[in-house]
Amino acid sequence: MSGHSKFANIKHKKEKNDAAKGKIFTIIGREIAVAVKEGGPDPANNYKLATIIAKAKANNMPNDTIDRGIKKAAGDGNAVNYEHVTYEGYGPGGTAIIVEALTDNKNRTAANVRAAFSKGNGSIGTQGCVSFMFDTKGQIIVDKEECDLDADSLMEKALDAGAEDFNEEEDSFEILTGPDDLETVRKALEDEGISMASAEVTRLPQNYVELTDEDAIKCLTRILDLLDEDDDVQNVYTNWDE
Repeated sequence: MSGHSKFANIKHKKEKNDAAKGKIFTIIGREIAVAVKEGGPDPANNYKLATIIAKAKANNMPNDTIDRGIKKAAGDGNAVNYEHVTYEGYGPGGTAIIVEALTDNKNRTAANVRAAFSKGNGSIGTQGCVSFMFDTKGQIIVDKEECDLDADSLMEKALDAGAEDFNEEEDSFEILTGPDDLETVRKALEDEGISMASAEVTRLPQNYVELTDEDAIKCLTRILDLLDEDDDVQNVYTNWDE
């Protein structure tokens, strides 16, 4: 895992989110609405909602905004119905890309995602064409500057709470869990007063692809930027070694 600073990626995402907070709040708002509809408004009995609330807090979403979103979703029978859709494809240089979206218009979203791939010389593939290259994991990132514990102490607490793996990076600690164990581990660390830069279920590449051709890098960046700008797109995963 060395050489890939997860915290650097988190900080990069946060900088982009800070420049477009409206978008990230809209994305999380949709996720809250779907989670409440599927599992109810109580995070204690709705694992998915609890995970999304943790994500919202990591993105500095105000508590009253979170609460309003939950109450609105619980009481609004006429709320817009969003569907989860996933697209898989290839970017330049054989890079793999997975796009997760939450949409009320699958035709619009599909057209936008295809356009993003096309403009960066990529291509949409069939379901499953690249997802086998990724592992779905709960991932918790702890900023070393915000953590009073040393690596051994934090690892012990994380593993005792049910984590599967622990990695030390230059500027952060990475804690990996099974997807269903993320909330349990996150809550245990939170109860210990440990601050987390992020805590979410993610897709981690089994192997990374390095690009050296400047045109390929420019095209792949174009794809990722266009996807980031789409309000329907929730998450984008790639095995590009930035």
